[in-house]
Amino acid sequence: MIVPLSSLKPGERGIVVNIQGGPGFRNRLLGMGITPGAIVQVIEAYNPGPVIVNISGTRFAVGWGMASRILVRKL
Repeated sequence: MIVPLSSLKPGERGIVVNIQGGPGFRNRLLGMGITPGAIVQVIEAYNPGPVIVNISGTRFAVGWGMASRILVRKL
């Protein structure tokens, strides 16, 4: 099932399948390691507010709006 990253609950994981946005937005996420094929785990999620994710042992905080434009396949 493909869902926005913002819909995952703490502890859930997903594989990034698509990033919806312009080149600046995509490049910013790519620089953080949020790339198609990356496995992300939600550590904490505040609605509205930041979503804290773990990617390859590194934690990042992304805004709720950004997380809603990152599509993942739930694991």
